[in-house]
Amino acid sequence: MYKSFFRLAGRLRPVVIMLLPLLSCEMLQQKEDGVLRFHFARTETRASSAPVDTNEFLLDITAEDGSTVYSGRYGDSPERIMTTPGTYSVKVNSVEFDRPAFDFPVYGDRQVAVVRAGQITDVELLCRQVNSGLRLKLDPGFPAAFPKGVLYARSALGQLPYDYGEKRIGYFNPGDITVVLSDEGEDKVLFTRELEAREILTVGLKVPSSATGGNLSVSVDTTRNWNDEDYELGGEGEAGSTMQTALGVGDARASAGLKGVWVCGCIVGGDLSSSSEGISFKPPFKSNTHIAISSRTSVSSKAFCLSVELKKGAARDALNLVDNPQVLGHTVWLKGDLVESYYGIPGLKNVTEFAL
Repeated sequence: MYKSFFRLAGRLRPVVIMLLPLLSCEMLQQKEDGVLRFHFARTETRASSAPVDTNEFLLDITAEDGSTVYSGRYGDSPERIMTTPGTYSVKVNSVEFDRPAFDFPVYGDRQVAVVRAGQITDVELLCRQVNSGLRLKLDPGFPAAFPKGVLYARSALGQLPYDYGEKRIGYFNPGDITVVLSDEGEDKVLFTRELEAREILTVGLKVPSSATGGNLSVSVDTTRNWNDEDYELGGEGEAGSTMQTALGVGDARASAGLKGVWVCGCIVGGDLSSSSEGISFKPPFKSNTHIAISSRTSVSSKAFCLSVELKKGAARDALNLVDNPQVLGHTVWLKGDLVESYYGIPGLKNVTEFAL
């Protein structure tokens, strides 16, 4: 029996010896990986509209060879991605935009991130309007001069018809936009302009008072509008000074000492304790005195959260997870004082205003 055992061991020995180099290579490979981490530098929106929910943004991360690392909702994305060293494209958009459309501003960012072995690469996403806009203002005599005419704005993605009474802004990808008058079966190019991202171009189309349907004497009066307040994420004002320029959780965690600032994030948990992983992400919850917010709904670590004190009052009544479990996962805007530590992590205290 012993001879049989040693004969079997002799056969197994080479296999064991071959496995050791394989395991060592795998461990070495893990050490040579890098980490890609990303967050919104600020959660911003147009001053003229309600703030947007960045969790609904579409995030795409691709490698140099074109392979997809992640594609989906920003809110569902992992907190960090361990990957091989290299160059990666990080793109985030509020919505898909594949054709011209009225009242359709798109917000987002595109960055290139270089991941190095054994290092963490942080990407701060700053969302601004990424498409362009065109508004046409017609002289009162234009419809009478061309009663059967139709105006089109054409781009590489397609064309958009402008009725004579159209007052909305048409949105296009940056690039050449050509306005054409189609009248009596004939197309006449009125002008072509190259629009840049975040540019809103207002064009006035005029005709001489003596113009008739056969007279195509059209003068173009162009005015460029670069109005951040109306058309660019962020608007004017210092970061955190308004609800529209609220700090994201990433920036808020690094801004201890600021008082009376707006912070935006999604409610991800509660029942915090001072231990490193002391947090609950799922109901039922036991404490109504605080919540935890983060930059994305998929967070699974206390280290990526901002703790929020809920003193007795309106904020506690509306936001505590014991009485309001339905707000878990919702985006919230809070105004208060940023502190270095509250339940072991950076926090927000003395909340004076809030909005869901």
